[in-house]
Amino acid sequence: MTEERAMPRKSVFEMPFSAVYRALADKVERKGRTRAELDEATCWLTGYTVGQLDALMASDASYGAFLEQAPEYNPASELIAGKVCGVRVETIEDPMTRRMRQLDKLVDELAKGRPMEKVLRS
Repeated sequence: MTEERAMPRKSVFEMPFSAVYRALADKVERKGRTRAELDEATCWLTGYTVGQLDALMASDASYGAFLEQAPEYNPASELIAGKVCGVRVETIEDPMTRRMRQLDKLVDELAKGRPMEKVLRS
């Protein structure tokens, strides 16, 4: 009998940005939204440009690096509230985890058909 080893679980922060972002894009596209809308929400939150997102997609950058090196988080991001995976976004203390969950919340809102003006807290 051979012993099987479970592969160590990789933190989402260590995963390639391109893989995580593709999964987010797939989610919104399955619900009838577009990658352009995801890009708009991501740029609004992080301060990246679409060109910078495309460059990150083509690189080996991690999702953690994407979050840590964001040019400028939108001050209105503090208005992002609600639950993601059963946890209230606004109560998350770790800044990286909060930023990740804020983007998750924007993706959820896009997927649910919320108007872009509301997603972007306009």
